Amino acid sequence: MEIKQEPIQPNVEMQQVRGVDGTDPGGAEFTDPVSLEDKILELCSGQPQGITDDMIVTAYPGIDSGKRLKALQRLLSTGRLDLYKQGAALLYRLKTTTTAAVSKAKGFEMEERLVYQIIEDAGNRGIWIRDIRQKSNLVIAQVNKILKVLESKELIKAVKSVQASKKKVYMLYDLTPDESITGGAWYTDQDFETEFVDVLNQNCLRFLQQKAFKAERNHGDPISRRDASYAKPDEVWKFITELGISRVSLTVHNIETILNTLVYDGKAESTVHYTGPSLASSTDTSAGVSGDCVRVYRLSNHHVASSGLGHIPCGVCPVIQNCHDGGAVSPTKCQYMKEWLQF
Repeated sequence: MEIKQEPIQPNVEMQQVRGVDGTDPGGAEFTDPVSLEDKILELCSGQPQGITDDMIVTAYPGIDSGKRLKALQRLLSTGRLDLYKQGAALLYRLKTTTTAAVSKAKGFEMEERLVYQIIEDAGNRGIWIRDIRQKSNLVIAQVNKILKVLESKELIKAVKSVQASKKKVYMLYDLTPDESITGGAWYTDQDFETEFVDVLNQNCLRFLQQKAFKAERNHGDPISRRDASYAKPDEVWKFITELGISRVSLTVHNIETILNTLVYDGKAESTVHYTGPSLASSTDTSAGVSGDCVRVYRLSNHHVASSGLGHIPCGVCPVIQNCHDGGAVSPTKCQYMKEWLQF
């Protein structure tokens, strides 16, 4: 069972664990602080999930508790260890960062390191300041101050979310924001590109119309004509790319999103075709491929001619059941019938 590990809160004091027998070892085996730090790092490298104070004491019983605490604090402040809380115990885990990142992180206060670590864990989706405050257990004024310090050092950056115009999320400086934050190809500076999407809709529909026309012209058999009218998303993507109408790089998944809007509007229809074992190795899920099947699209052909009754007012009259000669509603008195006959 996986044990949940949480970044240590700043108000949790680091425990000074005494010797296995309950007494302070007070040994002087490691008089050089650097040597002691190297030993702790060596122990961490063999335990990817992290180590506790008890494990350090068991491995090196001769270390003085005060020196051990100072060594751990130095490793944390220089960015070589991360501090987590596992239940009631503290867990030290080796931090795999670049030399440049460690250099930038030097001199961090405990609270700054905690906030940085929370933002780092959020990845390219970022994290809202309210969530940072809740996870760090810091007051909002202190969080704002730390965020300004980290931004000034170009360790983090604030990104506006398309989900809320006034909402900013924070992430590491070198990360590219997730599409759920920026809106992807459909947004520019948090503004939805309505005109751009309309142009893509029109041209995707035009490709399906051309596909249907060629199928009608080249295939006499109804089944063959129907199958030939279908288009795969990557075919439409290639067509749109060659037109050069997009200023941004579009993916097959983007084009499939547009095709789906045509389906929702009733202008196109989609189905899943079996592609055979030759395409079984395909892993392009963005193109609608799953195993041996691929989603395809064609021009909608659901327009059924209405019957003659539907053209006269009687066909849509809500009180037709009360309509009869001599009644309050009758064909001779019907205003709609007169207008229809005149038309």
